[in-house]
Amino acid sequence: MSIHGLPVYRAFLSYSHVDEKSAVKLHRWLETYRVPRRLVGVDTARGAVPKRLSPIFRDRAELPAASSLDQEVRNALSRSDALIVLCSPAARASRWVDAEIRLFRELHPGRPVIAALIDGEPADSFPRALLEIGPDGVAQEPIAADFRADHDGPRLARLKIVAGLTGVALDRIIQRDAQRQLQRVIGVTLFSLLLVLFMAAMLIFVARARSETERQRQQAEGLIEFMLTDLREKLEGVGRLDVLQTVNKRAMAYYADQPDLTALPNASLERRARILQAMGEDDLKQGHEADAMAAFEQAYAVTRTLLSSQPRDPERLFAHAQSEFWLGYVDYMRDRLQAALPRFRAYRGLAQQLVALQPRNGKYWRELSYAQGNLCTIALESHAADLESCRAALTTMQRVQQMAPHDPAIAADLANRHAWMADALKAQGRNAEALEERMHQGEILQGLIRQDPKNASFMQDWMLARYSLSQLLHAMGETLRAEALRAEARRDVDKLVASDPANSDWRSWQKKLARPFASKGE
Repeated sequence: MSIHGLPVYRAFLSYSHVDEKSAVKLHRWLETYRVPRRLVGVDTARGAVPKRLSPIFRDRAELPAASSLDQEVRNALSRSDALIVLCSPAARASRWVDAEIRLFRELHPGRPVIAALIDGEPADSFPRALLEIGPDGVAQEPIAADFRADHDGPRLARLKIVAGLTGVALDRIIQRDAQRQLQRVIGVTLFSLLLVLFMAAMLIFVARARSETERQRQQAEGLIEFMLTDLREKLEGVGRLDVLQTVNKRAMAYYADQPDLTALPNASLERRARILQAMGEDDLKQGHEADAMAAFEQAYAVTRTLLSSQPRDPERLFAHAQSEFWLGYVDYMRDRLQAALPRFRAYRGLAQQLVALQPRNGKYWRELSYAQGNLCTIALESHAADLESCRAALTTMQRVQQMAPHDPAIAADLANRHAWMADALKAQGRNAEALEERMHQGEILQGLIRQDPKNASFMQDWMLARYSLSQLLHAMGETLRAEALRAEARRDVDKLVASDPANSDWRSWQKKLARPFASKGE
């Protein structure tokens, strides 16, 4: 696009020379960013959404050496649809950045100015011209994107800039971008796994060289490790059990092709046990208890053998702790509390060994809180109202959050511990204290959903929290509040079931929420 043969820029990037490294990085990202296909051509207040955001003018990179700086800047600003200002203490001190902002607003009063905060606090980093009072007496507040790690972070901040340049609502940009990333991850992962397995088979057929076989095994298991960690976490966030099961089956297919499982290294056997545990977890969510139990028992046999050979190895302890938990959890789901209790106690014992071996490891403290929480749950189900184990689970998880205060998964776990504490207090008739714990739980979950409104796990936790809170309020005689919360929870569980009808947990809760309150509580 051009005016009289001259280029028209999507944006002018203004910054201090001190911040040139950040400017180059942002400029390169914007110039190469491809707008999600479903958004291209959509009409907005900024016009039709383009496929790309280029060109972006970066004055210190694109001005010819022999040109007049003032004239070239004026020409570029006059042909720019938006202004992006990299804000930092250096930018605030730069008279050139200030002058560029004033000149842009003078030339284009109605066009967007986007403030990208890369360093410092706003009061110390926003150039004065950015916040000046306009001719109408109102402060000209810019669109803000905060690149700092403890605020928006680079990814969200860049997407905010895209939203400002295109006129598309930020939530739509985030949703479409996340969908695109997820599709890429799934496609690349499955393609890579098939490619690796095919290459492994071909290489073994052509030459049985041991070194080549080992290299292929490491490649395949590196991919499997990714599938068990990053990919699984992303898929759980969108609540797709069908895709999770496909991933599990692909991973197990690798081990099914191995001629002798006993010849695999210990790390490979442990990874296979983790896949079995993941498969069992997904089977449980679909209501296939027999299949889940078979997977957990296979995993247990492996992790017990590995632990017996290295009884003080933290990774072996951790793996076997998961086996103890899942076998106990199946008994718990079958209402066999006395059978689940020794499993959960063994799980706690292994977690205590882990924190004793590595007292600064937040992952192991988190496992201890899980184990304490399981014993709390058994006590509640047995009507024992064991405040001690419930309080221990809450206190331990609070310690974990202090180690990682910005981890949303840990925040969700902490909310869950407040819920158990509320149930224990309610069982003792201390409803007012129980209500306070429920309020703590709700505050945490609502904060998580504000940060990640599409996360199915957080939506499920918030739905369950409102169900329990409605029960408590009903018992306290606050019928109207209880009914309102129950209605909200029903709407959310309906959305969850619609997103994944195969999830038996959600269908079960849908039925439970459809029932009216019992006359004396449920």
